[in-house]
Amino acid sequence: MEPFTPLTKFYDAIEDDVRITPSHISIYMAILQLWNAEGGKNPVSISREDVMKKAKISARSTYNKCINNLQEYGYIKYLPSNGCLQTSKAFLKGI
Repeated sequence: MEPFTPLTKFYDAIEDDVRITPSHISIYMAILQLWNAEGGKNPVSISREDVMKKAKISARSTYNKCINNLQEYGYIKYLPSNGCLQTSKAFLKGI
């Protein structure tokens, strides 16, 4: 069985990053799952509700803080939608 390279790269990158919490990891894993389900298309279309459900995050404030942190720390590029009828986009970096 071959290793899932995007997962391995992420865990290698966060190994010594003390800023990363379980909530950050959970949100990244949810986005990675969506990316994988879309055939590895970058950027991946995401909705807050879907990511929160997959990540088992119930507080919108935690989601907002963590997804913005992931962008600030260089793990993703996050492009929020401009309205409720559009999905947001996330580029997974290093993939």
